[in-house]
Amino acid sequence: MAQFEQLHSSVPGIASVIERMRAFSSAWAPVGGAEDGVAVFNRIYLTVTETVRQQIDDGAFPDRRAAETLDVRFAERYLSALDASTAGERTPDCWHPLFRYRHHPGVRPLQFALSGINAHIGHDLPLAVVDTCRTLGCAPPDLEEEFDRVGDLLLMLEERVREDLMPGPDLLELADPLTHLFGSWSLERAREAAWSAALVLWRLREVPLLAEEFRRRLDAGAGLVGRFLLTPCR
Repeated sequence: MAQFEQLHSSVPGIASVIERMRAFSSAWAPVGGAEDGVAVFNRIYLTVTETVRQQIDDGAFPDRRAAETLDVRFAERYLSALDASTAGERTPDCWHPLFRYRHHPGVRPLQFALSGINAHIGHDLPLAVVDTCRTLGCAPPDLEEEFDRVGDLLLMLEERVREDLMPGPDLLELADPLTHLFGSWSLERAREAAWSAALVLWRLREVPLLAEEFRRRLDAGAGLVGRFLLTPCR
């Protein structure tokens, strides 16, 4: 089945998504003293997903069902790729670099985090918008407010990465290649591009071949960027 197709016909709750992420976290252990690169991304994404659930429970989203559906559909794209990798099956190109180099000793935690974020937003997010529209029987403009609110929470990814994984303020560390790497990739710009891609995919939904071709281009582009982000720095 083409990657453009909706993943599932029913929507589990955010709690089940969080449970799966926690299960993966507990199963991964450092290899040779180095942390698993997928575990780095999973830990950060889990924190954000838990925050989204709390925000929804607190009534921060006017349309709770739309917000939860979008969040779950988004997470499902990552979890589906992770399941495929675990089973030795083909994964989307955007996730391939992270899964392939997850134990590379020359790649640092910040790079793993950025590669995962790039894959998830550059490819998975626009497809999740379409998945959500199909599930709820609406169009992307109907989800724009929820998309923006979830996007604002996704900026926590960037803040979390900056706090946990960036080099410190020491003068010598200011010249660290990771400082420049972090500044060369923008989550905000990636989010804007994801929304534009979702609108295009929605317009192409009646032409499946073109929709799948566009998705493959998104996938390949995100995969290329993800591979560059994982260039060993040591």
